[in-house]
Amino acid sequence: MIDLHCHIIPQIDDGAKDLKESILMAEKAVEDGITHILCTPHYNHHFDNSKDKVIELVKNLQQELDKRNVLLQLFEGQEVRISNLLLDEIENDKVLFADITDRYLMLELPSLKLPAYTENILAQLIHHGIVPVIVHPERYAWAHHDHDVFLKFLSMGCLAQLTAPSLVGSYGVKIKHFAHQLIQDNLVHMVASDAHGLKTRNFYLKEAFDIIQQKYGQAKVNYFQNVARAVINGDEVI
Repeated sequence: MIDLHCHIIPQIDDGAKDLKESILMAEKAVEDGITHILCTPHYNHHFDNSKDKVIELVKNLQQELDKRNVLLQLFEGQEVRISNLLLDEIENDKVLFADITDRYLMLELPSLKLPAYTENILAQLIHHGIVPVIVHPERYAWAHHDHDVFLKFLSMGCLAQLTAPSLVGSYGVKIKHFAHQLIQDNLVHMVASDAHGLKTRNFYLKEAFDIIQQKYGQAKVNYFQNVARAVINGDEVI
């Protein structure tokens, strides 16, 4: 399995607190059947995790995993918070994409209220050949209240990434119900963990795919996993 959203790098954001926790997370990921992880530390006004910094830290963590024979391949990325400066930051080479071709951008939107510039920024990204991947839409209050806005973003060309813990109920019944609704309506394209640790925000990716297989069939599992593979490779997602 490929996990496209994970805060496994130590001491960089609200994810792993130290190297020990990162190693434990990696071992748990392997145990669950995860083979590749896109490391996505936050890039926003709270965490200024620069591109060069993330690349170096991912390299260091991969070396630690290799020394311990933990069979997990890491890739460098960011969970990028939308801002009115995003296009300038991309132009100035400050932002990491999900793939080496700079095609897919893991994009976080505000939980409660969307900025007035949101649609314009998304349109500009798409115009420049960048596909915004809206992370964890099931956890956005605005998406619950105004489905049309979310549908508009998808119709523009955005993709959406569901969070595995949402499907197993980690964020409550309301979010769990909405997560299933998004799957039923074919409004999400991939599933990732958004794991931050082992105690509070674990992977649950295997459990989520088991639920999807039982409720929606193996074809849906295959679709989500194939999209994740396409994103990490920079291939076109249909």
